[in-house]
Amino acid sequence: MARNIGMMDSAYFVGRSEILSWINSILHLNLSKVEEACSGAVHCQLMDAIHPRLVPMHKVNFDAKSEYEMIQNYKVLQDVFNKLKITKHIEVSKLVKGRPLDNLEFMQWMKRYCDSVNGGIPHGYNPLERRESCKGGKDASKKSAQIQTSVKGAPRVQSNQSARRQTEPSEKMPAHSSGACRPSNANKSPAYDEEITELKLLVDSLEKERDFYFVKLRDIEIFCQSPGVEDLTVIKAIQKILYAADDDASVVAEAQEMVSLHQKDADLLSPIIEVSEDRPSPESHKRKSVTNLELDALANTTSSPRQRVSDASDVRCSVSSLASS
Repeated sequence: MARNIGMMDSAYFVGRSEILSWINSILHLNLSKVEEACSGAVHCQLMDAIHPRLVPMHKVNFDAKSEYEMIQNYKVLQDVFNKLKITKHIEVSKLVKGRPLDNLEFMQWMKRYCDSVNGGIPHGYNPLERRESCKGGKDASKKSAQIQTSVKGAPRVQSNQSARRQTEPSEKMPAHSSGACRPSNANKSPAYDEEITELKLLVDSLEKERDFYFVKLRDIEIFCQSPGVEDLTVIKAIQKILYAADDDASVVAEAQEMVSLHQKDADLLSPIIEVSEDRPSPESHKRKSVTNLELDALANTTSSPRQRVSDASDVRCSVSSLASS
């Protein structure tokens, strides 16, 4: 189930707002940023909500501030993964840094997994009660409750103030003028609603597109960090472009210059083709034949007359034997 969640799965195109609303609705929290869950406690309680009583919540620390305390929470999460035979690798060193993109990616995976188990809806789960056994769990519940009550009270105050502002001009204006304004407001409200829905759809599509290209860049970054290619000049040029802080066109020019300089150095250091000394040249072959002829002539001149007669007799014997045959 968890093994089938790849990098191109639809889970990795879910926006931040949807992720945050999902976490807050299940755990009764009030997170405003995904990186606020970098301590790992939220992940542990999400697994506890989907698999009740499987997570030892007394070991979870909602008040974790240091990396050491956060790592303890991720150890609890890893133990749960091992019990469920989930092969997802947890990049603890990146998550505890509080980087938004790394935490968003892992939380997108968590949502996809939780949705695959019973539709992602925990039945009869009380997050506040389960959080009481955690260290700092009560404080987290109190903070979320206070924020929720303040948020609920704010619209009432604003509505009362707006009501007062609306009633004061209506008292001063005559009755016929107020009646004439109502139809115009009624006609404008549907147009405003349509425009708001269009803007919401536009924002959702832009978030999905942004997350899509982020996944692509993340894949390129992981590839550039692999041991086999990280020392190549081309990979260093790509990393220079990826990690550039400013949108400056000179960065691309510098990366191209790095690649061109490396190519020039490679051309200068290319090996020179040498002729092997084992293969004899035609001139040396001619010289050897000439020297052999000179040696034969010298041997004939230096041999004695008796040796010459014996050589001639040998020649005659060989000729006569050939003729008789």
